Amino acid sequence: MTQISFAEILEAAEQLSLEDREDLIRILKNRLRDRKRADLVKDVREAQQEFAQGKCQPVTPEQLMKEILS
Repeated sequence: MTQISFAEILEAAEQLSLEDREDLIRILKNRLRDRKRADLVKDVREAQQEFAQGKCQPVTPEQLMKEILS
């Protein structure tokens, strides 16, 4: 697979019609949103597994803030 630079991508986007650029932006935003959602789901599942395995303990918000600030 050939690597395309960011500048080349921007230049190619400039060659698109206004409608196609708007579609590209919408598609990219949707893909970013989906990726962030998938990453969050993965993080939550990992945290749930760690909790189930006893690798972490529940804490109050106050305890958490105290640990963060110390």
